[in-house]
Amino acid sequence: MAQAKHGDTVKVHYTGKLEDGTVVFDSSENREPLQFTIGEGKIIPGLERAVVGMSPGESKTEKIPADQAFGPYREELILEVDRQQIPADVKLKVGKRLQFRHANGRATQALVTDVSESKVTVDANHPLARSDLIFNIQLLEIT
Repeated sequence: MAQAKHGDTVKVHYTGKLEDGTVVFDSSENREPLQFTIGEGKIIPGLERAVVGMSPGESKTEKIPADQAFGPYREELILEVDRQQIPADVKLKVGKRLQFRHANGRATQALVTDVSESKVTVDANHPLARSDLIFNIQLLEIT
């Protein structure tokens, strides 16, 4: 039977949980399966690697360490922004997510962690940075 390898396009169903298993942060249940090409880097590296060697119909549970998921927590991604740089119509409060556009058009989300009259502190780390993850994976097909 065929096994998934680098360069293959695959369809998988998955459920991603935190390492303690109590919080499901994403799942393809009740929606279309995830389709990706192994090696393109469009999904987290650990999930790509976990699918390599699987055959259609096979299921497994894989622990993916933080460095193969959303990476470590990086202090340099805590930024202080002049409040004037944020449009006046944006209601700022701690816990709000803001989206910033880079000059290259790429978007980054950041969590507001502090607001003063002149500054806004945001954390641009991914919410799952530094988290080891558990994925239940079922390979549906290799195309």
